Amino acid sequence: MLKLGFVFLILILIPSLPVALSKYGAIEPLLQGLDSKRAPPSVQEAAAFGLLKRLLPTHLSSFEFKIVSKDVCGGDSCFLINNHKKSSQNEAEIIIRGTTAVEIASGLHWYLKYWCGAHVSWDKTGGIQTTSIPEPGSLPRLKDEGLKIKRPVPWNYYQNVVTSSYSYVWWDWDRWEKEVDWMALQGVNLPLAFTGQETIWQKVFKDFNITSDDLNNFFGGPAFLAWARMGNLHGWGGPLSQNWLDQQLVLQKQIISRMLELGMTPVLPSFSGNVPAALKRIFPMAKITRLGDWNTVDSDPRWCCTYLLDPSDPLFVELGEAFIRKQIKEYGDVTDIYNCDTFNENSPPTNDPEYISTLGAAVYKGISKGDKDAVWLMQGWLFYSDSSFWKAPQIKALLHSVPFGKMVVLDLFADVKPIWKSSFQFYGTPYIWCMLHNFGGNIEMYGTLDAISSGPVDARVSANSTMVGVGMCMEGIEQNPIVYELMSEMAFRHKKVEVPEWIKSYCNRRYGKAVHQVEAAWEILYHTIYNCTDGIADHNHDFIVMFPDWDPSTNFETGVSNTQKKINLLLPGNRRYLFQETASDKPQAHLWYPSDDVIKALQLFLAGGKNLSRSLTYRYDLVDLTRQVLSKLANQLYYKAVTSFQKKNIEALRFHSNTFLQLIKDIDVLLASDDNFLLGTWLESAKKLAVNPSEIKQYEWNARTQVTMWFDTNDTTQSKLHDYANKFWSGLMESYYLPRASTYFNHLIESLRQNEKFKLIEWRKQWISQSNKWQEEWNSNQSQRWLSATPSLLPLFCIVPHVFLVNFCVPKLP
Repeated sequence: MLKLGFVFLILILIPSLPVALSKYGAIEPLLQGLDSKRAPPSVQEAAAFGLLKRLLPTHLSSFEFKIVSKDVCGGDSCFLINNHKKSSQNEAEIIIRGTTAVEIASGLHWYLKYWCGAHVSWDKTGGIQTTSIPEPGSLPRLKDEGLKIKRPVPWNYYQNVVTSSYSYVWWDWDRWEKEVDWMALQGVNLPLAFTGQETIWQKVFKDFNITSDDLNNFFGGPAFLAWARMGNLHGWGGPLSQNWLDQQLVLQKQIISRMLELGMTPVLPSFSGNVPAALKRIFPMAKITRLGDWNTVDSDPRWCCTYLLDPSDPLFVELGEAFIRKQIKEYGDVTDIYNCDTFNENSPPTNDPEYISTLGAAVYKGISKGDKDAVWLMQGWLFYSDSSFWKAPQIKALLHSVPFGKMVVLDLFADVKPIWKSSFQFYGTPYIWCMLHNFGGNIEMYGTLDAISSGPVDARVSANSTMVGVGMCMEGIEQNPIVYELMSEMAFRHKKVEVPEWIKSYCNRRYGKAVHQVEAAWEILYHTIYNCTDGIADHNHDFIVMFPDWDPSTNFETGVSNTQKKINLLLPGNRRYLFQETASDKPQAHLWYPSDDVIKALQLFLAGGKNLSRSLTYRYDLVDLTRQVLSKLANQLYYKAVTSFQKKNIEALRFHSNTFLQLIKDIDVLLASDDNFLLGTWLESAKKLAVNPSEIKQYEWNARTQVTMWFDTNDTTQSKLHDYANKFWSGLMESYYLPRASTYFNHLIESLRQNEKFKLIEWRKQWISQSNKWQEEWNSNQSQRWLSATPSLLPLFCIVPHVFLVNFCVPKLP
């Protein structure tokens, strides 16, 4: 692995090469500056070859890689694929050239997909399918002219500021290495690099006389660092041990080093104003404000109400500069792009545009004093989530508060709620068209494939477009691989994708062969699950994993009401999402497609299984689709149970509640058939990072709490964020969701049996006590029990609407 010290030397020695990038206007100097920071061609070529060795070690002699100048592609980033002119049998068959190693990796991926029928996805979504790739010496040839693909926009951005907590928190270098490889194959060249920043802050704050003890109540625990960084909470799940801090800094250096070797530009964090309480004591005259409550139950000061340093205070610029310089000292001069979201979390105290402009200028000054070429990368979510504050004058004041070309905005939710259309292309500010897609790392089949396949193109070719990239900003990864493969391709697509044809090709690549029943199933899934157009932010509210906390004594209609109201829900990161809720108090799970159609897709998927019994990608998709169908069935069973309660029909209540509980058990068995749906994997990865018994207990508590209660409770009130990060995992179904539902239904039955009002508070007391005990468990034998899949002959279920369940069996999987 390339050492960071060596990288720094390289970056100093490489001269800046003039590149014709006038069409990108404001960011042309930035692009040229970033090009000058790249590792030498030999280093990038070696990194691309290392990726090939990890991906396809049998074909090392089949490919030749070469870095070329952007001049080859008219000043753009590109890759070129050609047949190699072989003079001997041992020479390469295919030569792939690219302007960076990322482009080479993207070209390799493109060739393997569209010439060899291969497929690459995350390991936890089935992994790679390479059986369709011919043996070395027999690779498919291209036409004589070969293939040249240029990026239509410079950047392919990746990650959300909370992905580090929902997905990456327990990763070691082995897992990170696979992720950086995946990024390169997907064409990602602008990834967030947020790991280890607490260690940098420890060093910075030490220079301001803040001790390690002062920071114990500032940093959150490992699974909650994202929200401590944003100033939503402090101390929750902490403190961080020095072991953790040292370990994460080493890991960050490995991550950045590999990103640089591959020609990526890492996006580093910057100072947003969030400070420890001790700073107020040390600098009593500083403009430090204590913020209000963020989703706690009782405003407990141990983790509630963080401190914000006003950007107008000179100390803000001092700290901002110190943090940037400390990162440069640790990592080298590796980037000029820094993320900061001060106003995404806290609205300014006044909507006066002049004041907002002053604050924005102060934030940028703190970044630019540390790096004179710095560019501020900002999430544009606030313009949607807090639209009542951010009107045109306020948006324009913030965006124009920094020099032109020194800010880039992420249109974070452009796949559903694009801001570029209503903001006059962000008033001339360069922006990146982003897909948000996932919340809380939930497991649910969902997508907007039509919007993804056309939205970036529409934005780019629109009049006066300021779009400079595409991006994937999901809160959690390792789900819905079809969505991320299509979105990644939009980094190289100049025209809209014909989705039906693309899905057919995807289906054949993913399983390594064409199976007509499976193709037909995917056609249905495209028009249903993956064609959500209702504009609702998809966050899994299925009742098994997000069990309603309410008293069903009030009558409600059993059908879905036509009268709906919009409600604002405050969720982690101070993001407010609009959900639809019926005018009654009836809980609503999100359903945007006809269930019968998806059941038909499952039947077709099962029918094609005999031809795919050894395919891991097929197994993953079959388990996931079956889970989707059964979880939606469970929602209907829940409605039937509570309706029976309202009608005082105790026998019907027992029947429907028992069926609901049995369905949880069945889904647990289903999920246990694939090791990508196991609670034990999450818990064991947390404990693996620990170096002593105290850390083992703390890390497992963090891991258990995030996917269940998330935040604090009291004796009678669940966390306001309970189930936000819910997961369909075997082990979690059986040990957590099942007893919760069982306890609730038992209380309903007892209320009818005693002819008493439903005791909601008593149920809450009992359940919160059980949940707290579950979170505190750290029995290694128990988590080991949830660590192994059982891929034997599985009973699955095909649902006959309005009747019952009919058994099916999946062909035996290896």
